[in-house]
Amino acid sequence: MKDSNDPVEPGNAADKAAGKAVGGAKGPDELRQQIQETRGQLGDTVEELAAKADVKARARARGAELKGKASEAGHAVQDKATEAGHVVQGKAVEAGHVVQDKAVQAGHVVQDKAVQAGHVVQSRATQAGHAVQDNVPQPVRTAVTNAVQAGKRHPRPVLIAGAGVVVAAGLLRRRHNGHRHNGRH
Repeated sequence: MKDSNDPVEPGNAADKAAGKAVGGAKGPDELRQQIQETRGQLGDTVEELAAKADVKARARARGAELKGKASEAGHAVQDKATEAGHVVQGKAVEAGHVVQDKAVQAGHVVQDKAVQAGHVVQSRATQAGHAVQDNVPQPVRTAVTNAVQAGKRHPRPVLIAGAGVVVAAGLLRRRHNGHRHNGRH
């Protein structure tokens, strides 16, 4: 705290008012008026000093200012992140279309290759069929043709005979496997 004997800082409003009062008032009314002005100036000065001394209020004001700046910065970051998300999404969609187009093209290539392979297999099967047909003796061809036509006319006996063949083959196989299995032990 300042001592009342300390030198007064020049330019202070209270000091100027005190100088006027000491400088000589011409009467009691003028002196009262100077005292009133000095009190007003001192009140203003005290308010200024109190505002400077109110650390909590200054800290709150500074905190509010920083909070506003941080909020603005947060919004800017959020806007940039949203924009970047849209860019990434656009690129992903574009890449998806490229992959889809390539998959369609690959599917067409595979389909074409499968058709070509089917034609090759069909051609070879036809050639093999003709080769077998050409090499099978005529009496065998005639017998097979007659058996097929008889099967078409009377399918039930053919089915019964076929079922009998399947059962007989199964029994023979089981019997054959049973002998092999016992022979190993």
